[in-house]
This record gives sequence, structure tokens and C-alpha cells, in this order.
Amino acid sequence: MRRTRRSLQMAALVSAATLAVAACSSGGGAKSEGGGGANSGESYTIAMVTHEAPGDTFWDKIRNGAEAAAANHNITLNYSNNQDAGEQSTLIQNAIDSGVDGIATTLPTPDAIGPNVQKAVDAGIPVVAFNAGINDYRNYGVTMYFGSDEDLAGQTVGAKISQETPGHTVCVIQEQGQVQLEARCAGVAKTNPDTEVLYVNGRDLPAVQQTIGAKLQQDASVTNVVALGADIALAAQQTKADAGSKANIETFDLNADVAQQIQDGGIAFSVDQQPYVQGYMAVTALWLNLSNGNDIGGGGPVLTGPSVVDQSNIGPIVEYAKNNTR
Repeated sequence: MRRTRRSLQMAALVSAATLAVAACSSGGGAKSEGGGGANSGESYTIAMVTHEAPGDTFWDKIRNGAEAAAANHNITLNYSNNQDAGEQSTLIQNAIDSGVDGIATTLPTPDAIGPNVQKAVDAGIPVVAFNAGINDYRNYGVTMYFGSDEDLAGQTVGAKISQETPGHTVCVIQEQGQVQLEARCAGVAKTNPDTEVLYVNGRDLPAVQQTIGAKLQQDASVTNVVALGADIALAAQQTKADAGSKANIETFDLNADVAQQIQDGGIAFSVDQQPYVQGYMAVTALWLNLSNGNDIGGGGPVLTGPSVVDQSNIGPIVEYAKNNTR
């Protein structure tokens, strides 16, 4: 897969920021090796607001990256989350009211969350978007974005399926209407036209298993089940045997269990968006902006993915996944 200019730019920035930082506290204290604010003893408070769902281990990686950056740059990190768009918007308003120096946020439902993001920008608070909202962040005055191009990621999955395991594909969306999830399945269909969408209630994993299992029992033509998250992939894998299906399981995103299943052959591959990098770079970009007036990306997104993980490269990634950095 070709590396885009943005991907190369991101890699250089991550190298310069020294990713291998050990930090577990949300209140950073270590002085950075960089110039400007850190060297003068200046500290900042940054709010990170996400649509994390309870129990979703994907967000551990984003938070680990954000906390590492906070520790490296003398930042106090205030993390909050709510999967309800209205509540997430309220959390952003709370961050504005508390007088934070910067805000890093996801935009899974831009129409609901974006207006308060614009309020922050209008109040002179630097805002970085990441993870969700790649096509919408500019609409609310945000100039920096870190994440995967989800349409491109979907196309990557569809193309790999078409080449390796062609056939009828079910793309499972666990939160209907979230822009990044809808874009993934739309991308899959672009390069693998024999694709249908199956909506499930991602907040209830037993129900997810039942819905996928019923689909597999009803439709023996299903050759591939594409999950949009690690927990959904594992649920699909568990119900596959019960349904007597031989469908292949592919997924977006990684956790330790999915990495092990890829190594063992139970899951074909993952397309990873490298969430640790998203968290690290969102906080680091705000620090650079606050301490040195920098903007990263030239107004366009800095891509952290898609990055294909399969049996050809899974070896060292298994350990990184166990450490919640991959």
C-alpha cells in the first residue's frame, strides 16, 4: 500500500516527538526535550473529549498515547467521554467553561458536536480533531486532524477481500449513523461490490452475536464478515461456529485478542488506524500550537492509517497490542 505524503509527514513528526515514552498518569510532569513552553516551565491544561463506549478497549490505546504526550510536554490532561452525541457536546462546553488551554475531540456525529467545537474556536481555544470526522472538521473552524481515511481504509479491505476470498460480504455497523463507521462499509462496497450492511446494537455484545448468527444461518452465501471493531470481530468469530458457517472474519482495529487470532489464523486480517498515534499526536499538536504557534498538516488531515495487519507482519505487533500501544 502506498504511503501518502500525509502518512510520511505523520511518521516524521512521531519520530521527532519520541513516541517511546513511558507514562500512565493523566497529569503530565516531565519536561520535554523540545523548545518554547516546556523549557520555560510553562504548563498547559488540555481537555480530550471522545465518544468512547463503556468497556471498549480500543480507547485505552488512544488514552495511553495522549497520556504519554502529556507527560512528555508538561501537560495536565483532562479526559472525558460519552457515546451519546449530545452528552459529548456538553462535555466540550464544560471544557470551554473550565478555561482549558486546548481541546482534542472526536467528531462521530458532526452536526451535534460541531457547534460547540466552533464555540471553542471562536473563544480562541485551539482545537484538534482526531479519530472521527475527517470530512467535517474544517466546517467548525478546526485546522488539524489526526486519523485514518476511513473511505480509503474500507476500499483497502474490499480490495483485499476481492483478491483473497471473493464472495458475498456482510459489513457489520455497530452504531448506525456514526460517520466514520458508515464510511468504512461504503468504502468496502466500492472495491467489493457484493457487500451488504448489517446493523447491530454494539452496546449489547450478546445481541451482536445473535444478529450475526441469525444472518449466517439464514444466508449460506456469506463468504466474509467484516467487523468495524475488535470486540465485534471476536463476537462474530464466536457465533460463526454455532451457525455452522465457514465465512472468513476480517476487521478494522486491533486489540490483544484480535492480534493473537490473526497470528493463529482465526481472523484473516485487520486494518489498523493506529489509535495510540492519534492520541499522542493530538496532544502533541496542541502543545506545539500553544508553545510555538505551529499548525500541522497544512489544513489537511494527517493520516495514521490504514495499516494492514495480517499473518505476514503480525509477529512483533502481538506484543505491542498487549501493551496497548498498537
